[in-house]
This record gives sequence, C-alpha cells and structure tokens, in this order.
Amino acid sequence: MGERLMHTASGRRAVFLDRDGVLNRTRIVAGKPYPPETLDAFELLPGVIQACMDLHAAGFLLIVVTNQPDVGRGTQDREVVEAMHKELRRLLPLDAIEVCYDAGEPSDFLKPAPGMLLRAAIEHQVDLNSSFMVGDRWKDVECGRSAGCTTYFVECGYAEGLRSMPDFTVSNLSEAAKLILLTNYSGI
Repeated sequence: MGERLMHTASGRRAVFLDRDGVLNRTRIVAGKPYPPETLDAFELLPGVIQACMDLHAAGFLLIVVTNQPDVGRGTQDREVVEAMHKELRRLLPLDAIEVCYDAGEPSDFLKPAPGMLLRAAIEHQVDLNSSFMVGDRWKDVECGRSAGCTTYFVECGYAEGLRSMPDFTVSNLSEAAKLILLTNYSGI
C-alpha cells in the first residue's frame, strides 16, 4: 500500500464522494440509511449540482466511491445501480465512479478499506494526501483516513457512531465544498 501512496504523491487533487447520503437521498429505516431501490426513487440532494460544479471549476477531480453490497447480496439489480450512475454522470461533472459490489466478504475495495481510492489514485494520478473524502458514514471516514485524505463527515443523524473523528463535520456537500474551496484558495 505504501508503494501506491508514494506513486501518487505528485498527482492531481481530487474530491472523493460517497454516493448515498452525500449526493442522493437515502431511505432511513430504524436510523440506518438504505440506497434508493429504483431509478425513479433516485433523487439528488439540494445543492449537490452546484457544489460539484464549483469543485470541478476549481480544478478538482470528482470521483464517486460507493459500496453497493445489495448487488452482491442479490437484493438489488446491477442494471439499476448502473442506471443511477448513468444519471449521475449526466447531471454532475464527474471524472470517475468507483463501485464495490462485494457483500461483506473480505475485500480490499469495500469501504472502510481504501482500495477504491487507491485504485482511482493510480488510474487518475491523484495525490491522496492533497485530496478529500466526503461521506456520511464511519466507513467513509475510515476509508479516507486510511488513504491519507482529509475527511469530511456529513452528519445525517444515523443511529451509528463514528470510530474515529473526521477532520471536519458538515451538514451537507455544499458546506463541505465551501470549506474545501476555502482551504484551496487560502492555503489553510
């Protein structure tokens, strides 16, 4: 893993974005978030398009990194997930979408493991230490931290705790984008 991080140390800056709960609305059942079941239920959250446009205009790569274990479990069709991602690409200036369909078995790519970020960093020549991970669950924070990114936790009030503290806690992607852009321009 250290070799991969060194390989990307002089690369570009990226904002890694979790999908469900950061970009699109989730279903909350007993305090736990679930992805939309159909393309018709797939709805971007307020401010997401503008936040992504602002980050992209500032020169950041935008890379979605999403666990979709329901496909691996057989409770979601892969075609539905891919249709949602086609819609994301139509609406947002994304550079890549990394997806892990593994369903809990040991995996280097299922968050909290950093594999999706490491793979994207190699493919897109990303400097992970100058990049950001924005997510709404403890798994996103751990994934970003393990990859060496600055972490933004979108607090959605789920009935699960964090395992370690994120660098920043925000209420939505718009707030995260403003802070990232402030950091980008001021050198904070």
